[in-house]
Amino acid sequence: MIIQTAEIKGLKLSGRVAAKPLAAAFAARAALTVFLLISILAQALSGHTAAVGGDGEAAEAAFTVDARDAMERTGDEELRGTISLSGAWALYPMVVKWAEEFRKIHPGVRLDVQAGGAGKGIADALSGMVDIGMVSRDIHPEETARGAIALAVTKDGVVPTASRRNPYLKDLLRMGIGRSAFEGIFVTGRMKTWNDVLRNGARKEVHVFTRSDACGAAETWAAFLGKKQEDLLGIAVYGDPGLADAVIRDPLAVGFNNINFAYDAGTLKPVEGLVVIPVDLNGNGILDPGEKFYGSRDEITAAIERGAYPSPPARELYFVTKGKPVRPVVRKFLAWVLKEGQGFVREAGYIPLSAEKLKVSF
Repeated sequence: MIIQTAEIKGLKLSGRVAAKPLAAAFAARAALTVFLLISILAQALSGHTAAVGGDGEAAEAAFTVDARDAMERTGDEELRGTISLSGAWALYPMVVKWAEEFRKIHPGVRLDVQAGGAGKGIADALSGMVDIGMVSRDIHPEETARGAIALAVTKDGVVPTASRRNPYLKDLLRMGIGRSAFEGIFVTGRMKTWNDVLRNGARKEVHVFTRSDACGAAETWAAFLGKKQEDLLGIAVYGDPGLADAVIRDPLAVGFNNINFAYDAGTLKPVEGLVVIPVDLNGNGILDPGEKFYGSRDEITAAIERGAYPSPPARELYFVTKGKPVRPVVRKFLAWVLKEGQGFVREAGYIPLSAEKLKVSF
């Protein structure tokens, strides 16, 4: 069973996919029946609750699951257990895809995926609240000292955004905005009007938006400007969806988003009402042909892959565990992500890592 949870505008949204009926497991091996019945009866004494599947419906059964999950099995027997992940919005769409595909092979595994920002992901992993933290920034030394182990799993980027209703959209798309001007918008505040940005005589103010949650997107965007998240100016909004919505609603807004929240997964074009602001990489005040790669998700991911879009704001994305993972179901999932799971990276709108990066022993 996959449980997907996300906080969007203060609402917790969840979706469940029922697990494979346990009846199939009983039929597979008659000798296992007695073992399972004895295990369930013994475990029921403890009163812990876990979700299991039954006849295509979600069901609840009370039994104990110890620290290594008594239901996990490897080898010739079916893999079972629960894997919990939380953290970066940037990784959320990719991890949901991986979870769906992994369950096609191992229907006895339940994955609980929650988005809430990179800061939450690493905090949850280090506190033991989840098995895996989803992190979209570099790991800090103090986090490593507490036992954080980072596993690079894919790559994406952060892009600046504006409303499609921006009155100066034509100039914005023709000229782009250079790094120095972005610094004036997000850090020093010296770029107060659209004339300061575009030199077009516009008197209207630039409305700046940033993230309220500790997140990799803000940390990465700040790193592009030589700063940290706490240095960014602007109206603080929670989460990728919230920030995108705030920018869409304000014609004078400037913000930033992870690629997979700036581009529509269906059309691969920018989300309706949103514009990805081209970055004038050489700062010459005009977009050169080699700087025009924002029209679709495929264009920007290809630019990241060939190095045309700089890092930062392009960056690697990580799974973080506290120490090396021990539970077989977690180790199996991580191994699958680094191998078979990489086959789903491009279609999900991410950039694959090199084979060398993916050579990890755990």
